[in-house]
Amino acid sequence: MAELYRSTATEIVAALKSGDVTPLDCLDALEKRISDVDSKVNALPTLCFDRARAHAEDLMKKPIAERGPLAGLPVPIKDLTDVAGIRCTQGSPIYATRIAETSDILVTHLEKNGGIIYAMSNTPEFGAGANTFNEVFGRTLNPWDATKSAAGSSGGAAVALATGMAWVAHGSDLGGSLRNPASFCGVVGMRPSPGRVAATVGNKIDSTLKIEGPMARNVEDLALLFDAMIGEEQGDPLSLPADGTSYLKAARSGWKPKRVAISRDLGISPVDPEVAAIVMAAARQFESQDVIVEEAHPDLHEAMECTQTLRAMSYAVGMRALLETSRDQLKPEIIWNIEKGLALTATDISKAEAQRSAMFHRTLKFFETYDLLLCPTTIVPPFPVEQRYVTDCNGTKFTTYVDWLLIVSAITAVCCPAISIPAGFTRGNLPIGIQVVAPPRGEAKLLAGAKMLEGILALGAITPIDPRVGV
Repeated sequence: MAELYRSTATEIVAALKSGDVTPLDCLDALEKRISDVDSKVNALPTLCFDRARAHAEDLMKKPIAERGPLAGLPVPIKDLTDVAGIRCTQGSPIYATRIAETSDILVTHLEKNGGIIYAMSNTPEFGAGANTFNEVFGRTLNPWDATKSAAGSSGGAAVALATGMAWVAHGSDLGGSLRNPASFCGVVGMRPSPGRVAATVGNKIDSTLKIEGPMARNVEDLALLFDAMIGEEQGDPLSLPADGTSYLKAARSGWKPKRVAISRDLGISPVDPEVAAIVMAAARQFESQDVIVEEAHPDLHEAMECTQTLRAMSYAVGMRALLETSRDQLKPEIIWNIEKGLALTATDISKAEAQRSAMFHRTLKFFETYDLLLCPTTIVPPFPVEQRYVTDCNGTKFTTYVDWLLIVSAITAVCCPAISIPAGFTRGNLPIGIQVVAPPRGEAKLLAGAKMLEGILALGAITPIDPRVGV
C-alpha cells in the first residue's frame, strides 16, 4: 500500500470505487510518503491526518456509490484557503497561530464531492511573489534541484505532486500562481474561467482576477479534480452552475484542434532563449497530427500597465487594513503593492478597465481564427531559491517584483482558461512548461488539446520523483 503514491489519481479513484483500496489506505500511503520526503522540500508544513481519518471513516459509512466523484481521494489545500479547525496562516506572521473557525466554500464543496483534506500546502506570504517562501514555514524547494525555486504561489502544491505526496492538489491563480509552479515542477496546473470554481468571497465581491483551480501530475488527473470543483454555490455570486459537462470525458474525447497559434513571447515579454526554443519545438509537435500551426498572438500591448493597476487595486481593497495595523509584519513587496493601489486615481482605474475590455474583445476575435494559443508558461527556468524574484531576462531589467509574470498575468486579464503542461527540459535537466490557452469558458477543448499534446510529447509520467540536489 505504501507504493500507492506512484499511481495516477484516476487509478486511485477507480480502486476506491471498486473497493480494492479504502480512503484510509490512501491516507496511510500519503503519511508514509510525506514522512519520507517532505523534510527535503518543505511542501506540506501543516498536516491534519486526524481530521482526515475521521472524515474518511464517516465517508466509508456510506455505500461506495454515494461517496461522490472523488470517492475518498485525499486533496491538500493551499494555505490561503480556510479549513475548519486547522492552522491556516496565509504564510504570514500575522496569522502564524490562527486556527480557522469555518471552511471556505471551496473546501466544503470538495468534501461534499468525496475529497478528504489532509494537509495545507505552503505558499508565499498572502500568495505574493511567485517564489514559495515565508517567515512562518520557510522555503519550499524544487524537487528537480533543491537549490532552485518551486515558483508560486501554489508552490507547495506543485512540489507535493511532483514528489508523490499528493495525487491531485488545490491551488489558486492571480498572476500565474497555478501555472508557474506547474511549469517549474514538471506537473500540470490550470487556471479555469472565472466562475467555474466557487470560493468564499473576500473583500471584493466581483473579483475575476484571483481564481481557484486544480493541479495534478497529468491532464486526466487534473480534469478529474476539476469535475469535483465546478458548480454553483450560493456564497459565491459569480459561480456558474454545472452544465452537465464531464471534463474528464472531455479530456479523453479525442477532440483535435484544426488550427493553433504559437508565440514565443505574446509580443509583450522577454523570454530566455532556451525556454523559447523548448516551448516552440513542443508546440510545433501539433503539426505531426495534421494540425495547422501558425505563429500569432492577440494584441495584448496594454497588458503590463493594465495588470499592474488592477493587481494593485486588488491589494489595496483586500489588505489596506493590514497595512494600517500590521505594516511591520508584511514583506516589502506586499507593502509596495498595497501602497501602489492606494495611490491609484479614478482615472488610473478607469483606464485599466478600458484596457482590459479592449484586450478581451481582441482576444475573442483572435479565437475566431485559432482553436488554441500556445506560449511559454514561465519566461525563465527555475532560478536559485534564495532569489526573491526574477529581476531580469534576456537583457531586459524588470522594475517590479511581478514584471516577470506578464506572460501569464496577461492571460488572467482576458479571462481565458489556461493550463501549463510539461514541454521538456533544459540542458540542466530542469522542467519547462508550455502554456495552452483557450477562449473564455473553453475548458473542454483546452483539456482535450492539452491531453493530445501531452500524449505527443510523452512527458506525462515524469513524476513522482524523489527530491534531488543538482544534476
